[in-house]
Amino acid sequence: MKTSQIAAQLYTCRDLLKTPQDITTTLHRLREVGYTAVQVSGMGPIAEEELNKILDGEGLVCCATHEGSDTILNNPAAVIERLNKLRCKYTAYPYPAGVDLSDLAAVDAWIARLDASGAALAAAGLTLCYHNHNHELRKLEGRTILDRIYDGTNPRNIQGEPDTFWIHYGGSDNVDWCEKLAGRLPLIHLKDYMTTSDNSHAFCEIGAGNLNFAKIIPAAEKAGCEWFIVEQDSCPGDPVDSLAQSFRHMQEHLCS
Repeated sequence: MKTSQIAAQLYTCRDLLKTPQDITTTLHRLREVGYTAVQVSGMGPIAEEELNKILDGEGLVCCATHEGSDTILNNPAAVIERLNKLRCKYTAYPYPAGVDLSDLAAVDAWIARLDASGAALAAAGLTLCYHNHNHELRKLEGRTILDRIYDGTNPRNIQGEPDTFWIHYGGSDNVDWCEKLAGRLPLIHLKDYMTTSDNSHAFCEIGAGNLNFAKIIPAAEKAGCEWFIVEQDSCPGDPVDSLAQSFRHMQEHLCS
């Protein structure tokens, strides 16, 4: 992994991205940290053209986005239009909103819809990825839902954006999933996992937790990963400071 492949997931900074001025200030701070790419998500309303000007001015690229679950399923044309405006190849389905994950027929129907939306993006030269939480690691009739998603879709239509925290929290292994997704893993969310003094789990900066990124990152590289996207769902203070701590750790200990 090269430093230039490390991106910041802007959902981490969602409380600092309410207005165009907030967005300008926060993107400038992330560029000062050393990030050269961001995943667009969690920000307030801003025209794509205005966002492009801010990104260009800071020397940042939009490596991927998260779009709304319903929009991806029901209006892939709108997703295609937005990605083209942002000069971005990748987006990810963020969450199985409204899907009954205990019902095999409902899951199969939803997977078919994901595949159809992914086919629409693929036909436009774009790529739909799947972002998991722990829910998809539940077994349904002997197989995890995440296995069903990838087995039930065309690799051309659905690629992976595994989330290291949720893979671990769901009781699975990140290296195993990188190996399973060889050839269809353009994006990965790097998110560390900590056990707290009250014996609960917590999100934390890369290197402050328990996940073995020295093994995860080479496995992701071998699978063809292009973007290593740092995310932290909650931070102890300023989220830019947490993203900076993660960046420094990765730069010093995990980059080639």
